[in-house]
Amino acid sequence: MLRLPRLQYLRPRSVAEAADLAASTPGAMFIAGGTDLVPNLKRRQFDVSTLISLNALTDTGRIEGNAEKGVTIGAGATLDQIANHPQLQGSYRALGQAAASVSTPQVRYMGTLGGNLLVDPRCNYYNQTYSWRKAVGFCLKKDGDICLVARSSPRCWAVSSSDTAPVALALNAQITLQGAKGRRRVRAADIYKDDGIDYTTKSKDEVITTFDVPAPSGRMTSAYWKLRRRPAFDFPILSVAIALIWDEGLVREARGALGAVGSHPVDLGAFLSPLIGQRPDEALIAEVAEAADKPSRPLDNTDLSHFWRKRMTKVYIERALRDACGLVAVDGRLNAQLKANVTIGPSRQTGERFTL
Repeated sequence: MLRLPRLQYLRPRSVAEAADLAASTPGAMFIAGGTDLVPNLKRRQFDVSTLISLNALTDTGRIEGNAEKGVTIGAGATLDQIANHPQLQGSYRALGQAAASVSTPQVRYMGTLGGNLLVDPRCNYYNQTYSWRKAVGFCLKKDGDICLVARSSPRCWAVSSSDTAPVALALNAQITLQGAKGRRRVRAADIYKDDGIDYTTKSKDEVITTFDVPAPSGRMTSAYWKLRRRPAFDFPILSVAIALIWDEGLVREARGALGAVGSHPVDLGAFLSPLIGQRPDEALIAEVAEAADKPSRPLDNTDLSHFWRKRMTKVYIERALRDACGLVAVDGRLNAQLKANVTIGPSRQTGERFTL
């Protein structure tokens, strides 16, 4: 049985108090739902002496607004709340889909939006027990001096595995942070860095307080599609978020992002520009998807073959675009045409294949 290390546990009553505690306490980390942090602590992936709980903070779980005014979501809102909130079933449906796809119901009841936005990048060589990592040789992300995926690289290539982060980029969301030096608001695209270790611009004493999605300047549709081996609970090994703004049946603005193909969410906006001014049909969607997979550069550090994951990028971009355009079932499930003859695999670990 893996056990937690000995820790000091602090429970501040305000965001300001939490930020001051983090700034003045070496080796401290924030904890909200703890669904990702606690397993990492048990595997000794972090050197932490103090946990600062955010569960006693007031007004962090609110979800306010609508598509006409924009939506403000407290960072403490649970993934289950987001997945089932009525105001996140229309224009902002991609966010509800992403939250609903995270792990199991039990985890979604505990996990928070703020925690998922900041989920630690993952890697097959990193997300293992201490004994396993010691046996194979520690990696650059923890205790070692070399990236076991790209041995000649000076940086860590752990993969961004947040479901909500690509959606935040696609929806042009803004994130408010409060630290010991004050409060600031940044675009979601500006909070992520392309580094598996130092992966955000957030200071260690800053707390995410709100997630704000602006009102679209027209009718908006959105969709989120996620690839993983076990649909019941696995982390993404590829994800696609799409948001389209319409004007009289034509696409006026197109945004999108890829997840789990790099150390940060990858912006797709430039590759979706052929959709602007068009009424997308299946041929145009297929053409855009064919080109939009270019920034996807998966490495051999997550489940299944990275060559196959690269091939599936265009497939999932096409599916997400079709979903956002209303060409598949509104609940996001594969329609009869998409179900046909999609074979997954083989896995590098087992060599097995299976079919969607």
